[in-house]
Amino acid sequence: MPESRRRIEVAAAVLQREDGSFLLAQRPADKVYAGYWEFPGGKIEHGETAPDALARELHEELGVQVTRYYPWITRDYDYEHAAVRLRFYRVTGWSGALHGREGQRFAWQRTNALTVSPVLPANGPILRAIALPTFYGISNAGQVGTHTFLRNFKLALQAGLRLVQLREKTLAPGELAQLITEALALARPYGASVLLNGDESVAATFGMDGVHLSAARLMRLDSRPNVSFVGASCHDARELTRAAELGLDFVLLGPLQETPTHPGGGTLGWNHFEALVADYPLPVYAIGGLTKGDLQAAWQAGAHGVAAIRGAWSEL
Repeated sequence: MPESRRRIEVAAAVLQREDGSFLLAQRPADKVYAGYWEFPGGKIEHGETAPDALARELHEELGVQVTRYYPWITRDYDYEHAAVRLRFYRVTGWSGALHGREGQRFAWQRTNALTVSPVLPANGPILRAIALPTFYGISNAGQVGTHTFLRNFKLALQAGLRLVQLREKTLAPGELAQLITEALALARPYGASVLLNGDESVAATFGMDGVHLSAARLMRLDSRPNVSFVGASCHDARELTRAAELGLDFVLLGPLQETPTHPGGGTLGWNHFEALVADYPLPVYAIGGLTKGDLQAAWQAGAHGVAAIRGAWSEL
């Protein structure tokens, strides 16, 4: 990259309230892309850490003190005027009353009902990532029986589950078709997304929301499957890199610890997990012996959320 196009390091904040809404700010008239809406933040100064820049910028722009934040995703974007590296943090705690100290407007938004525009081009993938739930349930109908799983699935939907993967390698085609049909019927009234760990043509036939790729299939693909949402299971840096190259929507990374479904295998632990996802451009779910109770540890390590098989249904 030429000297003039060295990436500008930026700390960006996704301020989120408990109801799931997030803050966008409008760029002032004296800046490039004036009038566009963006996530608040700014340039990381020489000798400054990204978290320090985040705290400084939010105080300078919005008059608040950051009290709780989590590393999230990092994305590169090339504008006409500059190449930037955007280090996004989810900010869930702050003190002080929000006000535009530089005269800029700001607005609380939801991904499914944006009321402001235009939004900066770099933020399209970020809005899509924010919409992903922080908990991802994985089916176990083959172990517990279809009837029991569907009963648990209904309870989980009632408790707030909004993203599930049907991962059923042992069911006969007819049994799988019946499971998909009944799972979709349960999920649709709640607005929950159902992905298939399997072929995208099958997912499309049933009108599912997307597919989830095994690590082996991920590494064989030359292009992203043509469905709405695509996730993948990853275990190392090589697989993470491939998922990013294909432009997937999210990945699972693990196992964090040994599980009954993968006994005797190697585990990552939180330190290795954190190192692998540092500066990663896609949302990452931690998996491997985890439950919703591990969300805080996952967020602190840079994960988007937690995925689970047994842990998705054992607490119902």
